[in-house]
Amino acid sequence: MTMDDNAGEPVIRVEGLRKEYGSAAALDGVSLEIRAGESVAVMGPSGCGKSTLLNMVAGLDRPTSGTILVHGQDLGRLDETGLALFRRRQIGMIFQFFNLIDDLPALDNVALAAQLTGTPARQARLRALELLEELGVAGRRDNYPATLSGGERQRVAVARALMNRPALLLADEPTGALDSGSGRQVMDLLIELNRLGHTLLIVTHDPQLATRCATRLVEFADGRVVRQSVLETTP
Repeated sequence: MTMDDNAGEPVIRVEGLRKEYGSAAALDGVSLEIRAGESVAVMGPSGCGKSTLLNMVAGLDRPTSGTILVHGQDLGRLDETGLALFRRRQIGMIFQFFNLIDDLPALDNVALAAQLTGTPARQARLRALELLEELGVAGRRDNYPATLSGGERQRVAVARALMNRPALLLADEPTGALDSGSGRQVMDLLIELNRLGHTLLIVTHDPQLATRCATRLVEFADGRVVRQSVLETTP
């Protein structure tokens, strides 16, 4: 799990981002820049716009106005096929409830991410096994998601997110569905991924996750950035 030496280069640049749902604005003129190697936590009350921001950066939703650049790519210029390819090749996503496919064993859940980009099945399975080994769950490769613990499922989900070697990882409440022990393990994993060079954008309600895993905190309220602060991560 190695990254190119692009430390400090802008990975995400959001300018004047606005998203309206009917008469309500989920995002109201958000501008934000995240540089390579940062681990940024976005916090705020429910409905403040933080998950909407993550969906915009992932190309899962389109803004009403404003621009989103990821790795220099203007997402607003991509059609739906282009956005799907962007998600598969440029970013890794980690979800609160894992989003694993129930009728596929762990190894196939991970390998599928690479196969969708055209990687041959054998090559994809070899890399999937390598990642499961690195994450300590290779012994569960033939297990279906329902037979895994929450912590194991999240490790499988992280392996899937890493399959196509993305420099950018987006995490939506990655510890929200876990017990405290499993949550700490996932926090340790996120810290290690950032140390290895992955840029992280994490949406969370958990102040412990933010203070442990992030180098910068961005606070949202009413669809706007209201405060940013540099954090000193704690072990």
